[in-house]
Amino acid sequence: MTERTMAERTMTERTMVEMPALLVVEALQAWYGESHILHGVTFDVRAGEVVTLLGRNGAGKTTTLKSIMGMVERRTGAVRLDGRELIRLSSDAIARAGIAICPEERGIFASLNVQENLLLPPQLRPGGLDLAQIFQLFPNLRERFSSQGTKLSGGEQQMLAIARILRTGARLLLLDEPTEGLAPVIIQQIGRTIGALKAQGFTILLVEQNFHFAATIADRYYVMEHGRIIDRFSNNELEANMSKLHEYLGV
Repeated sequence: MTERTMAERTMTERTMVEMPALLVVEALQAWYGESHILHGVTFDVRAGEVVTLLGRNGAGKTTTLKSIMGMVERRTGAVRLDGRELIRLSSDAIARAGIAICPEERGIFASLNVQENLLLPPQLRPGGLDLAQIFQLFPNLRERFSSQGTKLSGGEQQMLAIARILRTGARLLLLDEPTEGLAPVIIQQIGRTIGALKAQGFTILLVEQNFHFAATIADRYYVMEHGRIIDRFSNNELEANMSKLHEYLGV
């Protein structure tokens, strides 16, 4: 990274500090049946940021995203979007409030083609991207518009899964392991897409095992372990925290 790029990124981070928090999570606890998964998770995501949840498998990262969306059996604490409390709302009401999730399993309907998969979710709020805007971000999908979900590559399925939530009008995107199992060239394309979404004003909370990928796009990081946030730092603090990160993540 050049000195100019570093200076520009530092300036961007300073600007982010001044931005209000779009998402505030406080003392979040979550259960699947009798299993207590999250133990008082607290963090925030500022408007226009890309924030990454890091941690080993089983740390509670995916459960955190699902808890924000109300997709767990029981949750307590606070989840506020732009000051509005969501903790008692259903998943569909949370989606209408402006949050969308792209799950790790992608959820592509194999019996539907790309067009049908794209048009399946309703536009819940103003501001959703139309098909022309989506094809600018994902030109591969234009070429595969009539292809069945079963005939898409893993990278194309991930593009379709992200593209599908962009139609809803969500302001906050929850992306769960978007690069898992993908070739390096596709990972680079996903990174460029996330950067383009950020430039268009989207706020993104990202769960990612690939730390080296996350380091290219994230503004801030939270490290999770055993259902708790154990550390946090901004991108300009990354180099100073590398030894701790290797210990936390085992990389």
